[in-house]
Amino acid sequence: MDSLIIIAAFVFGFAARQIGQPPLVGYLIAGFGLGLAGFESSTTIEFISDTGISLMLFIIGLKLDLKSLLKPEIYRSTVEHTLSYGAITFGFVLFIGALGLPLVSDVNWQQAALIAFALSFSSTVCAVAMLEERGEFRVRHGQLAIGILIVQDIVAVLFLTASTGKIPSLWALLLPLLFFARPLFSYVIKASGHDEILILAGIILTALGGTLFELVGMKADLGALIFGMLISGDKKAGELAKSMISFKDIFLIGFFLNIGLAAEPTLIMLGIALVLCLLLPLKAAAFFFLLTRFKMRARTAMLASLALTQYSEFGLIVAALGLKLGWLSESWMATLAIAVSLSFVLSTLVNGRSHQLYAKYKDVLKRFETDVDTDDDPQCPAKNVEVLIVGMGRVGSGAYDTIQNQYNLRVCGVDTDKSKMAAHQAAGRRVIYGDAEDADFWEGLQSTRYNLVMFTMPSLSEMVDAVEQLRHSGYKGKVAAVAKYEDERTAMKAAGADVVFNYYAEAGAGFAEHTLSNLLDVLPQKPAVAV
Repeated sequence: MDSLIIIAAFVFGFAARQIGQPPLVGYLIAGFGLGLAGFESSTTIEFISDTGISLMLFIIGLKLDLKSLLKPEIYRSTVEHTLSYGAITFGFVLFIGALGLPLVSDVNWQQAALIAFALSFSSTVCAVAMLEERGEFRVRHGQLAIGILIVQDIVAVLFLTASTGKIPSLWALLLPLLFFARPLFSYVIKASGHDEILILAGIILTALGGTLFELVGMKADLGALIFGMLISGDKKAGELAKSMISFKDIFLIGFFLNIGLAAEPTLIMLGIALVLCLLLPLKAAAFFFLLTRFKMRARTAMLASLALTQYSEFGLIVAALGLKLGWLSESWMATLAIAVSLSFVLSTLVNGRSHQLYAKYKDVLKRFETDVDTDDDPQCPAKNVEVLIVGMGRVGSGAYDTIQNQYNLRVCGVDTDKSKMAAHQAAGRRVIYGDAEDADFWEGLQSTRYNLVMFTMPSLSEMVDAVEQLRHSGYKGKVAAVAKYEDERTAMKAAGADVVFNYYAEAGAGFAEHTLSNLLDVLPQKPAVAV
């Protein structure tokens, strides 16, 4: 039975990929199809689902800057959005109930409040999957969205604790002492090397955090997040996160399947779920308005809002708790499951075109900006530069040093991570802050004279969008980009890149050239020509 479920996940995920959609859309459809066919979730699928969520939260913790949660644009916007959007949803549910719609007409105000609270949260799983897919985890709007999701998770834990009457034990007061275990955790991941032992270390730390928090009466997922945060400042935290991402994605398949398998939809439930999805534009608008009030740029506010515009798996946890306590019916449990699933699909479709939508409507959206400058304003494209390198990771930094030192060209780098600027400056590199997918970033390009723009960003879709933005700005010069696979190389060429370097396929040639240029004595000596 479990084998058939996994095969169905592959088939539908594969089909979604072929039509340009993220595989998670296929997994959701597979879950509902299997549910309609009479399949039920199993202990194995539920274990895979729970493990995937724990691994995801552990990886978020590895990348999380704790100080960012204390910023008003994160904690205040989260609280204000929960209250305001919750009030709108509460009134909406009562209104459609008064209209006599089936299933909703019997809902009292306490049930409406519970439904509104459940729908006020955004999905950590869906949002993180989309941000990682587009390589936007560390950019300003990505970090903003992640911070809001973390605060929502904290609120969720408090609600679940209060609703169940389960109070953490006194041993929970000792949890802050885990801070002093950081050197031990750092030693473990440092001594684990770079292969599967490192991944196993991450899995064990995830399980250890969940188990420890459960033992003291707290949510296991919160323990996984905290353990990730304890390691976040370590030098190998980034490597550990990268090594675990694919492993985490495999387990999250169980989560998406479980949503569909947990519901037994009817046409009435589907209709009510579609009606609830009518509120999603208001959810995005509320986030956008609040974030712009906290001095965020219109682009940052819009992209973060769209990343958060879906209903949350937490809604299903609330529904399950309400069902257990007699607050909600099984029909509402299934209805919320369908609404969450539909919101995932809609969110994925809209976020796939988020940058194009901003470029199209930016003049209207900018009217909501405040007059105060913000720390995420992009710097203008550099002048007096011959080569611009977009993406200053290891590949971009290496390209910068080579072009500057060996070819004596004027170079400037562009990166979305402000925390790395000081290190680049210390290394003698000129690097500015900006996002190449930002239409505002390229506005001043007409006054510059680049001979070459090189893209070394980690995500293919990110680079394709950036090249399109660059060409749209009127740039007629040469464009170069990197690729990992041959199909990515083809896609970049189609997007407008003149040269694409496949650094997996061409690494051998680069290694040979570098070696022989530094060891000229191993080359055969040409005989002297007689005069």
